[in-house]
Amino acid sequence: MPKISIVGAGMTGATTAHWLAERELAELVLVDVVEGMPQGKALDLLEAMPVIGKDVKVIGTNDYKPTEGSDLVVITAGLPRKPGMSRDDLLNTNADIVKKATEETLKHSPNAIYIILTNPLDSMCYVAMKVGGLPRERVIGQAGILDSARMRAFVAMELGISVENIDCYVLGGHGDSMVPLTRHSNVAGVPLNEMLAADKLAAIVDRTRKGGGEIVALLKQGSAFYAPSAAIAQMSEAILKDKNLVVPCAIYMQGEYGLKDIFFGVPAQLGKGGLKKVIEYKLNAEEQKMLESSAAEVRETTAALKL
Repeated sequence: MPKISIVGAGMTGATTAHWLAERELAELVLVDVVEGMPQGKALDLLEAMPVIGKDVKVIGTNDYKPTEGSDLVVITAGLPRKPGMSRDDLLNTNADIVKKATEETLKHSPNAIYIILTNPLDSMCYVAMKVGGLPRERVIGQAGILDSARMRAFVAMELGISVENIDCYVLGGHGDSMVPLTRHSNVAGVPLNEMLAADKLAAIVDRTRKGGGEIVALLKQGSAFYAPSAAIAQMSEAILKDKNLVVPCAIYMQGEYGLKDIFFGVPAQLGKGGLKKVIEYKLNAEEQKMLESSAAEVRETTAALKL
């Protein structure tokens, strides 16, 4: 069975392990600096396996040795956003955490593929790739699936139609400047702007952009964890099963969409080895302008990194 190590056993890391265990995809290792916490959560999850009828080995650890031979490394570790805090406030504190997690896991799993969730997402992917000296295929950020899922959920709530009939695509940096592509999104093949009045669609786009902040404000402590971790499980399955699934992810840009040397949310084909291909949509002038504005924000944050 493949092996997935999850660095950071807080709400997001532990919930990722939960979704992954349900899929019976891989042996799981939860890593955290807090003594006893990853061990306790891993044991609790392991004891749930007989109930759901899955044979999955789950262990918790405070050191990196048990991560040896991981096929995938998921990094969720980092300080969460607090109300009123921007993602960029977290920048260099979380960069140090991601740097250490990358270095330590690579010692034991030199061929691992990395899925990054720590915020600010696009910059943390950059840290992992540069620190690890990794090819771009092996570092993928989880953001677009989450942002697109939020938009799909809001459209479903508004129209009373199953989420399964709704396809939404959100590109760009994982922040308030993200770019929901309403022209390319649809409900059972019907373009979104034909299904929704302009004001309703604009409200959904706005709520999607602020989706993370809305949950942070409601929870008062911590941030979203169910949807982000479900998205990681989907990405993990696509890679380990070589599904060639196309989903929006943060990818290191090498000229696609006219962008270079930043991680940015674009439709990506995932399968064996990680990233297989970036899919390029034909954007109109307005969409291209929004994309470039989002890229400028990501560039600014990445430039502020102390690597």
